[in-house]
Amino acid sequence: MYQLSYHRKRQPTSRLIRTKVRRMGQLTSIALTGLLLLGALAAVAAVPASASSAYLGNQACEGCHQTESADWQGSHHDLAMQEATAETVLGNFDNTTFQYGEITTRFFREGGKYWVETDNAEGQMQVFPVAYVFGVDPLQQLLLPLSNGRLQALSVAWDARPKTEGGQRWYHLYPEEIIAADDPLHWTGPYANWNTRCAECHSTDVKKQYDAKTRSYATTYEQIDVGCEACHGPGKKHVGLAASNQLASAEHAGFAMSLAARGQWLRAADEPIAHRSELLEDNVQIDNCGRCHARRGTLGDYHYGADLLDTHRLSLLEAPLYWPDGQIRDEVYVYGSFIQSKMHQAGVVCTDCHNPHSNTLRAEGNGVCAQCHQPSHFDRSEHHRHEPGSEGAQCINCHMPAQIYMGVDVRHDHSMRIPRPDLSVMTGSPNACIQCHQEKDDSWALDALDAWGVKMSRANTELGRSFHSADRGDVRALPSLKRIIENTSAPQIHRSSALLRYGNLSAPDLPQTAALALGSEDSVIRLAAVQSISALPARQRYLMLRTLINDPVLAVRMAVAQLLADAPLNELRPKDIAALEPLFEAYLAVQNEHAEMPSVQMQLSNFWRDRGDLVKAEAAVREAVRINPQLQSGVINLADILRTTGQEAEGRSLLNESIGQSDAPGALHHALGLLEIRAGDLPLALSHLQMAAALETDGSRHRYVYAIALHDTGDVQGAITLLEQLNNALPGNPQTLFALIGYCQEIGDTTRVARYQAQLQRVATTAGLQ
Repeated sequence: MYQLSYHRKRQPTSRLIRTKVRRMGQLTSIALTGLLLLGALAAVAAVPASASSAYLGNQACEGCHQTESADWQGSHHDLAMQEATAETVLGNFDNTTFQYGEITTRFFREGGKYWVETDNAEGQMQVFPVAYVFGVDPLQQLLLPLSNGRLQALSVAWDARPKTEGGQRWYHLYPEEIIAADDPLHWTGPYANWNTRCAECHSTDVKKQYDAKTRSYATTYEQIDVGCEACHGPGKKHVGLAASNQLASAEHAGFAMSLAARGQWLRAADEPIAHRSELLEDNVQIDNCGRCHARRGTLGDYHYGADLLDTHRLSLLEAPLYWPDGQIRDEVYVYGSFIQSKMHQAGVVCTDCHNPHSNTLRAEGNGVCAQCHQPSHFDRSEHHRHEPGSEGAQCINCHMPAQIYMGVDVRHDHSMRIPRPDLSVMTGSPNACIQCHQEKDDSWALDALDAWGVKMSRANTELGRSFHSADRGDVRALPSLKRIIENTSAPQIHRSSALLRYGNLSAPDLPQTAALALGSEDSVIRLAAVQSISALPARQRYLMLRTLINDPVLAVRMAVAQLLADAPLNELRPKDIAALEPLFEAYLAVQNEHAEMPSVQMQLSNFWRDRGDLVKAEAAVREAVRINPQLQSGVINLADILRTTGQEAEGRSLLNESIGQSDAPGALHHALGLLEIRAGDLPLALSHLQMAAALETDGSRHRYVYAIALHDTGDVQGAITLLEQLNNALPGNPQTLFALIGYCQEIGDTTRVARYQAQLQRVATTAGLQ
């Protein structure tokens, strides 16, 4: 499904914002009056596109590609989305029920159709027709039609696994919490919407067609499932060339690109690992798969054979998606993991391991690895340290440990790494040893490795250590981040993710480092370089980014547009301003295609605010909060705009209301504290800032600001105590040390002044800040 499908998160309890559970009454019976009208909604929610399209459908491929067609039949791609029929519905609809909090959901058949009785967006019981089923294994969801062309994925899903594995049951995707009807994660909410979150990757050539004025969809697709043309592109030209016997002379056989990238792998008798006979020249195949198998945001219509970032914005290795060492944490859909791997660097592509048509592995068990890795060298106890044939002897259990998403869906980490329990001790990241031996801890795993004679060196741990430190605000990570950025043999996603952190730490040489990266041939590095300089002055950003206004990759141009929205127009020449206008027009055109997404409305609000149009900025952020009332960043930004425009009372009321509805209100208290400082109510401001500081578990900003407020209101000793606690918890932050030095000087504590000056000197030396 679409990368922002929050209802697919493995750990729903990690969500920052929760609403109070509201009791919802149940109706004992509901008549089926008007169900024909509801059923009609399914027909308009998603319809096939025009017959004049260049897409011909699978039937045009079957005659010449019989083997591939046979493989595809019954595959996950084939069954990605289907109309709800007796042949496609897997769940029990024999008037069965499922209890979730106060809601009893009922599944039944009537009139040859499938129906669900459950709570609607108002918390009232209602009967819905099942328009489509979604997926097939290990679970199947139901798509129910709502108004305005919407299809929504019900959060009660069918566990399609065998009964012996705990399957053949209805279950809820959020078993550990109650998602009420007023929660954005409710099945009727924006994060369970098929049109936006799911459709692109479950059907062929989807056109979302969202109308922001009516807040409605007219979504179409060429084929209901993931057919041949979903991956290869429209086949009309190819079929025409075949009919006229011109395929042999046509580039890519009439398609925009060739997906045949497996290559030839060779291994001499004395070599433990095979190598490609010729280097892989491009990423076309894995980028094509990454269109759906990546954590990314959609920008515009997909261009077959183009750079992935020309139609999507890729998520880099940041929390909460990844652990500091790059292991999967949230659901990231493989691509971002795989491009970190040694396999990718060696030229391995998706189809080396997977049959793209059947979606099955090329071989069973360790056999898929044995295609390149000599079994006599690797598949033995001396290597894996486990009993042959046991679970511990399976390559994937050590090198591709799994996470479970959506309750039952096992996903393997495709970064294919060696378990490093030492890194787990340092950064908190998981390791495969403890993921199997769950009753043990990281120290046990280290001792076991030591007993085997395996010594853990610091080699290959720099990324995890530096990312972990950088995310804690420790500037001592700067030299190692710089080494990663400059290491041209490192995976590009590592270098890009390091660039973002380099910018977050305000490295002194950031302008020079980013300038070099802005000229990179790799679009991911250019994108990260643009994003890394967001805190630089507007004029400096303009001078650095003006050469990228016409970058060939859309994701880069979008980032440039966002950062040049506040370009100092009064300092620019007319021709410079004229060059910005089409950039901004294109930016708005893309964003308006996705105006139903709260994140897009937030970006639009920031864009308009930077351009000085507070009316449009306010309208956009209000729309973001309307779509997701629990969006804290939206509430905070809206309150700030309201304060700026003289509507302070409404902003204060909005923040107070949100605090009352949130179980993680730290950022809201912080924003309200700042508002009260500006309003002159210092006692009330301090109480809110104190609450924000007490609730802060990640980062240092709320505690630091509260310490400054304590000092400025006369409590110097209280400020020092808080800053000392912060320095102990998150060392390596010059801002904290500067404040400690200054405040200790005020009270005449020369001993502590000397101590913190020495610490600051050590930090500066290690960070290369001198």
